[in-house]
Amino acid sequence: MLRRLHPVQPDSFAFTPANLEWAKGQISKYPEGRQASAIIPLLWRAQEQEGWLTRPAIEHVADMLGMAYIRALEVATFYFMFQLQPVGSVAHVQICGTTSCMICGAEELIAVCKELIAPAPHTLSKDGKFSWEEVECMGACANAPMAQIGKDYYEDLTAEKLRDLIARFSKGEVPVPGPQNGRYAAEPLSGLTSLKEFAAGRKPHNASAQLAVDIGDTVKRIDGTEVPILTPWLGKAKAAKPAAKAQVAEPVAAEAAPAAKPAAKAQAAPKAAAKTADAKVAPDATGTKPRATRAKKTDKD
Repeated sequence: MLRRLHPVQPDSFAFTPANLEWAKGQISKYPEGRQASAIIPLLWRAQEQEGWLTRPAIEHVADMLGMAYIRALEVATFYFMFQLQPVGSVAHVQICGTTSCMICGAEELIAVCKELIAPAPHTLSKDGKFSWEEVECMGACANAPMAQIGKDYYEDLTAEKLRDLIARFSKGEVPVPGPQNGRYAAEPLSGLTSLKEFAAGRKPHNASAQLAVDIGDTVKRIDGTEVPILTPWLGKAKAAKPAAKAQVAEPVAAEAAPAAKPAAKAQAAPKAAAKTADAKVAPDATGTKPRATRAKKTDKD
């Protein structure tokens, strides 16, 4: 499928200060000359910040990594996870249309998107709040049919449930992600049939949904302040500096006792002489030179 940049582009792009710090941290993962390896995470963060991937953003990332623009454009146009056209200001809805979801009602979900958002995918709704597309399998087959709205999965959907979700998002609400039919995760709807002891004391939502609730970034544009920026490899380098200073401090302590220098030199002299003598004797000990001498005598004879 041919993918082109949108004909209408903003004038410029810049990371937020926090996102810029995050981007520099990602670049620091790679050795000098290999910074281009950070192209995908930086393009993804640019899209997370703006909602879609603009040409100024692609070129800005290319400049940060010392890449030719065409190389960055190749990456951006190759991967379908990069949105090359504007998406809804509230949410972009991705409906899984692969086998399990199709059997369980994905076509009904697509019909809702065509009705409430726009007749064609990758098209903004009239109010500019929503956009949608059909995507390939997103790995939630046990919870089919499902959709990714923003950054999170909404599973076990029906047409009525999707209508309700879109209405609530439109009002500014953020419905809890995860199964929408009462299931905790992907267990049978009737409840656990094994490992029942793990049900006691668990959090209100499964791990993915709970993280979405805790961070609150389901449809929020990422500005870099959501979670701490972790670069433990840089922390280790900084922690090593005090140890290096402690090793350098040892010669300074020796200079504080000048009276000990002559003795040290006196002891060093015999050792140096011994090493020199050993070095002179060493060739004879190996037998290399004597053999060469005898060989020459034999040739003359």
